[in-house]
Amino acid sequence: MRRLLAASLAALFATACSPSNPAPSSGTGSPAPSAPADARLGSPAWYDWVDRSLGISESGHGPDHGSPEWNQAVQRKLGQEAPQAAPGSPQWQQAVDALLRTRGSAPAAER
Repeated sequence: MRRLLAASLAALFATACSPSNPAPSSGTGSPAPSAPADARLGSPAWYDWVDRSLGISESGHGPDHGSPEWNQAVQRKLGQEAPQAAPGSPQWQQAVDALLRTRGSAPAAER
């Protein structure tokens, strides 16, 4: 019985410790937009990525990136997870960036 328990625990431990890097999924079978590697916070590429990730603009129509209206739209899309820092501030941008990179965002229709 001890051998069986030890073998089971060893198998469980090996499985739990094995590396896995699944692609972030939006729940629809397609991965969420990946963050551009060279996008600095507040850059046009960063704003585009956040916009696509949260579905702020539709068909190119929406508030200007970085405007108070756009920042509020990001806050609404993030809901309870929205950063507490002043929308648009460097701290807010950093928190939005970290949140989207860690959670893998779902399309706006699912929010």
